[in-house]
Amino acid sequence: MESSSSIWQQKLDSAKAKLQECQHKEQLPSCLKCPKLLGCEVRESYVKAVYESMNKGQSGGFEF
Repeated sequence: MESSSSIWQQKLDSAKAKLQECQHKEQLPSCLKCPKLLGCEVRESYVKAVYESMNKGQSGGFEF
């Protein structure tokens, strides 16, 4: 059975790969250069995966 940390890492790695694939396809160095930045599902999925990997799916949000 996989540890929960490796599951969260796999989800993060998958979301990161999708984000990088999109950036490559759009020929952008960063999401910040993309006209679809706000409301982008790919970017939102990546951000969510980052937060979930930080708290390993526990309740509560990430506060800056």
